Amino acid sequence: MTIFAAPVFDATVIYDGHELFKGQGAAKGWAEKLAKELECAIGVEKIGTGWVLTGTVDGEACKWSIVGQRLKRMD
Repeated sequence: MTIFAAPVFDATVIYDGHELFKGQGAAKGWAEKLAKELECAIGVEKIGTGWVLTGTVDGEACKWSIVGQRLKRMD
């Protein structure tokens, strides 16, 4: 099962129209899962009042937030 199909039950906050992880610890836990699936380094970054996952995939910088209790790449 892909990590993108797993529900995110951690607390979230809305900032600038994006649903973000409320806590750094929760974001780090999901970053570890995403790193394992994508086989690349994934970190976390604070944006406003929440946390997003960050990494570089195929040479492109990416950020992931939450949409409908699922991880989704931010545009």
